[in-house]
Amino acid sequence: MGSVFGKVSVAEPHFEVLLERQHHVDTSYEIRKYGRRFAATCSYDDAGDEDSPFKALAGYIGVLGKPQNECEEETIAATAPVVTEHDDGKKVMKFMLLEQYEDMSEIPKPTNPAVHIEEIPPQVGVVHQYHGSLKEKRNKELAKELAEQLMKDGVEGINEDYVMENYQFWGYNPPFTLPVFRRNEVWLQLTEDQVEYLVNNYNKKDPN
Repeated sequence: MGSVFGKVSVAEPHFEVLLERQHHVDTSYEIRKYGRRFAATCSYDDAGDEDSPFKALAGYIGVLGKPQNECEEETIAATAPVVTEHDDGKKVMKFMLLEQYEDMSEIPKPTNPAVHIEEIPPQVGVVHQYHGSLKEKRNKELAKELAEQLMKDGVEGINEDYVMENYQFWGYNPPFTLPVFRRNEVWLQLTEDQVEYLVNNYNKKDPN
């Protein structure tokens, strides 16, 4: 999924940029629109070892040997990003699947009961991109800074608690990538009203 110098050589979901907010802000961000996507997911305890869900998902696509799915000869290509989020006291890790899959029935079923296939409906959200540490402490710090910026920009329904409960971390590079070259992102889904407010109040090409 890349190299020590951060080059991402695998596919990632297509998106459309609706707004770039890069200037005269404390925390830069952009608004992206994604279509329907599919992901392989694995839940684990909040205090659990992140290697376990990663290995389960890697086993499903065949990174660690024979693919752990019902089409045992079908290795599934790796994609980016790897997503982590909190859900009802647990963490969830997701491997995004290739866009070639147009229906759930086309996706090889996992043989590991810990792995599930999820359909993600079309979404629009805000993304802050950064480099450096993969540590959860750092991700939380950046999520808080994104929340503060959205509140400064006057987005209704946004506060720190809401963002901390709903943000996702997106990682695009393997752990051995040098921190300065890593592409990390914090993502937060927005409502239609929130998107409309931001797009109407901040010009895409020349943010206020």
